Amino acid sequence: MALSYKARRRWSLVILLLGLPLYIVAVVTVLNLLDRPPLWLELVIYVGLGLLWALPFRFIFRGVGQEDPDSAEK
Repeated sequence: MALSYKARRRWSLVILLLGLPLYIVAVVTVLNLLDRPPLWLELVIYVGLGLLWALPFRFIFRGVGQEDPDSAEK
């Protein structure tokens, strides 16, 4: 079941405005609870997790910045 263009736009806003800040808070909290690792390792973890969060949502973000392909206007 494919999402419509408008649904993908709405879900992308929800993910970016609610999901991403919650993910950031969760990652920082877990790393602080585990006693901070060395700075270079902490940087690698943050970069890796910063890229990892978007992988499951690729299909939602793909093409959202383009014009609506379903619009009748030409």
